[in-house]
Amino acid sequence: MTYSRAGGAEGAGEPDREAAGDPTAGPAREAAWAELVATARRTVADGLVVGTSGNVSVRVGDTVLVTPSGVPYDRLTPDDATGVDLDGRQVLGTLVPTSELPMHLAVYRADPGARAVVHTHAVHATAVSLLVPELPPVHYMTAALGGPVRVAPYAAYGTAELARGMLDALAGRTGCLLRNHGTITYGTSLDQAYDRTAQLEWMCRLWLTASSVPGHSPSLLTPAQLAEVTERLRGYGQRS
Repeated sequence: MTYSRAGGAEGAGEPDREAAGDPTAGPAREAAWAELVATARRTVADGLVVGTSGNVSVRVGDTVLVTPSGVPYDRLTPDDATGVDLDGRQVLGTLVPTSELPMHLAVYRADPGARAVVHTHAVHATAVSLLVPELPPVHYMTAALGGPVRVAPYAAYGTAELARGMLDALAGRTGCLLRNHGTITYGTSLDQAYDRTAQLEWMCRLWLTASSVPGHSPSLLTPAQLAEVTERLRGYGQRS
């Protein structure tokens, strides 16, 4: 493998954390890493990512497990687990974390309820980011993301500027588009964050398809209609 590994002895403190009974160490963390890798591979299988162009993270306690930079997801093993603290200091593994780490950490710092983040370069969503400042509300699943999805201004990848613009676009939302770049969504679990990514890409494809018909403009939902859906979604799904 040719991907980079972090210098120094980062991760050397892990045995001490396990010995101290850290609940984020051991089986729980191993299970979270396995789920993260499965989610990352799913972004490729579902066409949301090409190669290693996206990234995924999951928060376990005060540790953020994250896909490493430039590593094909089908090559990741349990030994490749990569983690940082909320300040970005590497506490697990030797592989260099994703270059988009600032965006992931910004989400976790801004919303204590965030437990997973998915970033993709999905084709239709990225295309929409080139055209409008906000994805028009063409479907009621807009409400599942908190309202019409905004487009964050362009900034170079991996920068604090990109993370700041993303946070502005995420205000009151759980997903946004990144101009000339892609998407980012988050949730209380990897499944939820991934579902929001997939729904966002589907809505972007829907709007592009409908708006491409000559002589017609897509019908859009009103704020009142979205508010009604928001209330209905509160009771959606299985309940114990």
